[in-house]
Amino acid sequence: MAENQTPDSAPAHRSTVRSLLRLWPYVRPIRTRLVISISAALLAALSVLLVPIVLGRIVDGPIAEHDLDGLWPLVGLLLLLGLTEAALFYTRRVVLARPLAGVETAMRGDLFAKLQRLPVSFHDRWGSGQLLSRATSDMYTMRLFLAFPLVFLIVNTVTFLAGTALMFTQEWRLALIALVPVVPLFLLTRRFESGYSGAARLAQDQNGDLATVVEESVLGIRILKAFGRHRSMAERFREHSRDLRRTELKKAGLLANLWALIVGLPELALGCALAAGSYLVAHDELSAGTLVAFLSTALALRWPVESLGWLLAYANEAATATDRFFEVLDEPEADAAPAATAAAPTTADLARTTPTADLAKASGPDGIRLTGVRFRYPDAPADTPDLLRGVDLHIRSGETMALVGATGSGKTTLTALLPRLYDATGGTITLDGRDIRELDRTRLRELVAVAFEEPTLFSATVRENVLMGAPGAGDDRLHTALATAQAGFVEKLPEGVGTEVGEQGLSLSGGQRQRLALARAVVGDPAFLVLDDPLSALDVHTEALVERALRQVLGSTTALVVAHRPSTVMLADRVAVLADGRIEAVGTHQELLHRSARYRELMSGEAALVPEGSTAR
Repeated sequence: MAENQTPDSAPAHRSTVRSLLRLWPYVRPIRTRLVISISAALLAALSVLLVPIVLGRIVDGPIAEHDLDGLWPLVGLLLLLGLTEAALFYTRRVVLARPLAGVETAMRGDLFAKLQRLPVSFHDRWGSGQLLSRATSDMYTMRLFLAFPLVFLIVNTVTFLAGTALMFTQEWRLALIALVPVVPLFLLTRRFESGYSGAARLAQDQNGDLATVVEESVLGIRILKAFGRHRSMAERFREHSRDLRRTELKKAGLLANLWALIVGLPELALGCALAAGSYLVAHDELSAGTLVAFLSTALALRWPVESLGWLLAYANEAATATDRFFEVLDEPEADAAPAATAAAPTTADLARTTPTADLAKASGPDGIRLTGVRFRYPDAPADTPDLLRGVDLHIRSGETMALVGATGSGKTTLTALLPRLYDATGGTITLDGRDIRELDRTRLRELVAVAFEEPTLFSATVRENVLMGAPGAGDDRLHTALATAQAGFVEKLPEGVGTEVGEQGLSLSGGQRQRLALARAVVGDPAFLVLDDPLSALDVHTEALVERALRQVLGSTTALVVAHRPSTVMLADRVAVLADGRIEAVGTHQELLHRSARYRELMSGEAALVPEGSTAR
């Protein structure tokens, strides 16, 4: 899996506002709280603009007239305005904190649910770190934007407009001088936004790549240590870190340049306004109190102006995080089942309402039938042939079919088509006469159980891992499945079936993990069973015990078993040989030994060569 995988649809340039508006469906439920928060912050900001007016009154009134008694009420009013501002900002935070945590939870839940629904081909293309960063750092960025930058982009804009109007009422000539930087700052911020958004997107993607490297190094720590490759992985980490550092420094440089201008130009204009105001006061064209009020108002607008760079930067960060979030949500899911017609129920309808035994009677116990099945991976080079080029195979109801073939011939891929982990690109697959594309996926995966050669266990107990194959099963079926898989070692674990196996089950041996995966496949008594070389990690003695117990399970189901060893082949009623993307031969073990040279090569250990240019997995 490519660590630097990023979607081809990532926009080179997009509207920040348009991206952020996509958050509205999540924000809509808390819109009242958001309005209250913005209103509280706005009132707090506007209360600050009343301070210059009171200061002007103090200078032109009590101070000019040496009226000490008249000073204290105005000082009390300033104190009241300060307390009001503090109370309103407290209200803003309290009102919005809990709802925004709920928004983040809802978004993360939707992202996780989407990842579960997306086809395996999506996960083949995307690095795990990229997905992890979208569920963590990107989610935090969006929540923080809604909590602070969004509120203050609105509040500071209104405050600036109100303060500007107030300055014009105080002295319009000074106001014109103070507002000279507005036009160049507007042009500069537009230019900044276009450059910063690209850098922000690149940094977030690089952060995802870095997370992938960390995850791979942790999960593969045994391999790295065994082959002494920890230094090369460390160098790889440093390389990604340097790339991210360069991008972050570029972002910091862009923001520093903008901030220098945002701070410097208004300060220069304010200095000019102060000089002009002093001249007017000296010539009795302006009172000292009015000049103090004007300058206080201008200073009160420093934060709305100076924060513009930071707020725009964070808005771009949030916009790119939003784009990355919706890139996953916008990914097409697997094709939906065809709609049922009014004339008669489809087999998909029957699958959702009829027990398995009744379905077999309704459609006929035809077993598993593959007709003209073709498949190629979406990312396979255009000049390579299909991996599967017209597979025709019939596994009769109640029969166990072994599937053999050279490494890379597509055996594992073919088994993944039955539960629709991948969809065939041509041909049909039916279970007891029902096209699997007509079956609801949930129902299909209740009918078809799978055990892969590389077993995957989760950070959960033995019981929870095994019962993933049949969530409603009780302890009787659990222990029966463990006995079938010869997983008696479970009883020796510290807490038996309640023992946590750890991430990826790395606290267990390969054979133990494989036996638990096999138990998970058989615990639900599936109608159809797909086993991808399920005994490859077992010793000869344990393999014989598992095979003996597994025969009873195979006797009551229709099964396809990928086999590499004669002992596994002997579990099957018949054997199919996969070569050159097609089924080359079908028969019993003895029949194929006599009439198939390729089968004899495979069983003798002299594996047939993989066709040149194969893209098998």
